[in-house]
Amino acid sequence: MTENVNTPHIAPHGAEIAETILLPGDPLRAKFIADTYLQNVVQFNTVRNMFGFTGDYKGSRISVMGTGMGIPSASLYAHELIHSFGVKNLIRIGTCGGLSTNLDLFDIVVASAASTDSNFLHHYKLPGTYAPTASWPLLSAVAKEAKTQNLTLNVGNVLSSDVFYRADPSDAQKWADMGVLAVEMETAGIYSVAAAAGVQALSVFTVSDHLFKGVETTADERQTAFTGMMELVLPVAASL
Repeated sequence: MTENVNTPHIAPHGAEIAETILLPGDPLRAKFIADTYLQNVVQFNTVRNMFGFTGDYKGSRISVMGTGMGIPSASLYAHELIHSFGVKNLIRIGTCGGLSTNLDLFDIVVASAASTDSNFLHHYKLPGTYAPTASWPLLSAVAKEAKTQNLTLNVGNVLSSDVFYRADPSDAQKWADMGVLAVEMETAGIYSVAAAAGVQALSVFTVSDHLFKGVETTADERQTAFTGMMELVLPVAASL
């Protein structure tokens, strides 16, 4: 990281931010990861209670920080982490709502691409429609680790939506009909910010509810599922 740099939203005051960072939406999940999995932890951010920590995992320095909900919040933190603090690998970890009927609760989804209904991509003023995609080195590393752990991955397109409570519930079916696996709220922004900066990004999710099957996890179940996903992603982060 750049020494003694602070931004309006991240103020480490010289504390280390690693080149590889895990990005849950919930800052309390960032704290859970630091408390549960990392050693020699230093907290590098408390601004707006968006907690960030850096610690050791199997000999590698890894950071973890909350991003808040939605593309505006997540892309803001991604931009500052990359451009002000030198982060090179951004791995979003979170939950998603299933759209594909092939998905069940607790399944793991990896976003090879992210469709969106957000206007965020327009600020790049591209002469066409940009398709935010995952970084292959991260995606292939997660796939390899999943095979080692004998885990099944569901890899494909997700929807990064600005809307949680939709006026037209039939919109979800239209995305599902296009083969979109699941819906969440941040990935298209993170992938785009990373691509514009020439760094790597990947999103990995656990299915916490399903929009068509009418099922959802409890708070305790989500905690357990999140732990399983972390144990898939952490070895990859440590290898970068």
